[in-house]
Amino acid sequence: MTLDIPNLKDGGTIKDFDQRLRDEANEDFADIVTEEPKSKTQIIAIYGKGGIGKSFTLANLSHMMAEQGKRVLLIGCDPKSDTTSLLFGGKACPTIIETSTRKKLAGEEVQIGDVCFKRGGVFAMELGGPEVGRGCGGRGIIHGFELLEKLGFHDWDFDYVLLDFLGDVVCGGFGLPIARDMAQKVILVASNDLQSLYVANNVCSAVEYFRKLGGNVGVAGLVINKDDGSGEAAAFAKAVDIPVLAAIPQDDDLRKKSANYQIVGTMESQWGALFAELGLQVHEAPPVRPTPLDQDGLLGLFDASETGGDVVLEPATDADMRGKFNKPKVSLEVIYEDV
Repeated sequence: MTLDIPNLKDGGTIKDFDQRLRDEANEDFADIVTEEPKSKTQIIAIYGKGGIGKSFTLANLSHMMAEQGKRVLLIGCDPKSDTTSLLFGGKACPTIIETSTRKKLAGEEVQIGDVCFKRGGVFAMELGGPEVGRGCGGRGIIHGFELLEKLGFHDWDFDYVLLDFLGDVVCGGFGLPIARDMAQKVILVASNDLQSLYVANNVCSAVEYFRKLGGNVGVAGLVINKDDGSGEAAAFAKAVDIPVLAAIPQDDDLRKKSANYQIVGTMESQWGALFAELGLQVHEAPPVRPTPLDQDGLLGLFDASETGGDVVLEPATDADMRGKFNKPKVSLEVIYEDV
């Protein structure tokens, strides 16, 4: 499935300039795309480790963008469906997957009003996913986007389409925006901990992999959430050569408001200026081609005593593996006595 987004400045579609993008991506000089996005709508995929706060960041960012007069569509692509819950005060909206299944059984067609809801100027929907053990979440995402196309996705008029993706799931569906050039930009959300930066580095690796295959998606930057000032996330951004778009502090007021589904991405909040600046950065940041780290490089961002980075690998022996069953082997070597 390839999305043909209309309203390009040259009157074409993404398919029309697909080959040009692939040719460009195969050139060494295409390390960074500095030109403005080709389409009127900026489609941005946000990735992060589960629980790192990407849905909190995205719900508040989208609300702030709408408050600034932008038309914003927020699509939750995480099976937990917590993006819209944060936006809608804890209320869960019907997902596209479950609504499609229910309507199909009833012989009815899905309508926009069945799956898309509004708050504060933000239009939002959740793709959803199968119940545990009952299907592939990635396949559910693919099915969800196929349904969006049928609903008229290419004819919708938005300044931004923000996609909330789980970053620590590696199956194909979750890599859809990168693998199929569905987005112009990727934004990473991480904290000053090894696991969230491992996920961010994995996404950078995926971006670089598909760039080599002719893709055009780049990383716009990193949002540091729950920033305690220790500096590992900023060091990671510098190492992979991407900008830090915002640092959201580790603050008890933010934690409580997030837990209570309160929106802080508004100028009525003390945090409004932070999200307003993040909105500006998201709009202007070009899609950068990152330089992902290897495992040792990632561990090198942290104190070795905290990560186990000073551990030396000790090879196991056959005797180790056999344990109590280990017995000396009778040698078949012929030994000749000295004459």
